[in-house]
Amino acid sequence: MPDIHPDNQPPSGSPMARRSALRLLALAGAGLFAGGETSQAFSDFFSGFSSPSPTSLKALDIPVEWQVALGPTLPAYVDFLKRCKLQNITIHQVIEPHTHVRGRVKNTLPPRAMWPNIRSTLRVADSLADRLDLKMKDVISVYRSPAYNSRCPGAKSNSYHTRNNAMDIVFPCKPGKVAAMARAMRATGLFRGGVGRYGGFTHIDTRGANVDW
Repeated sequence: MPDIHPDNQPPSGSPMARRSALRLLALAGAGLFAGGETSQAFSDFFSGFSSPSPTSLKALDIPVEWQVALGPTLPAYVDFLKRCKLQNITIHQVIEPHTHVRGRVKNTLPPRAMWPNIRSTLRVADSLADRLDLKMKDVISVYRSPAYNSRCPGAKSNSYHTRNNAMDIVFPCKPGKVAAMARAMRATGLFRGGVGRYGGFTHIDTRGANVDW
């Protein structure tokens, strides 16, 4: 079959054009009914066109400086986070670590293709708060750009933070208690991933394999 180039596309009202449009709709429908991450990916794509207004961002406690620093994709990412329906973690808390700066290196929002990676970790953290019966006190780190990650002491170059799959979180209790509860949740099969206990925070990720440190 010969290639169809932009300058050689069929007229918009032609049968061929209508068949192409129907094929695209069929593919979209298949994705929407496939379930899981594929379905969510299609949902994310179509709903991405209705991003929060500056007024809505202000209502979510997203400062104007963050909008300037993080760029035009911030409203769409906020919309993505809103649809995660978190109960114990605020969108402000999730976004704030992306504004951090080390030396002259600024962190960034994750690439759009990585947005779904954090969904399962957010849900684990939200459920962890329920089980601890505590609100999240602080989110120290979520996504870290490779350049920013290289400036973080002790960070591995292949850190799950660079994949938008990890969170460093703080609750108003000892990190050991948080780590113990996360491991108890994991033991019941609620997730598979890493749990790291540090002096002032707890690391969790949903990498698909159980790891402790």
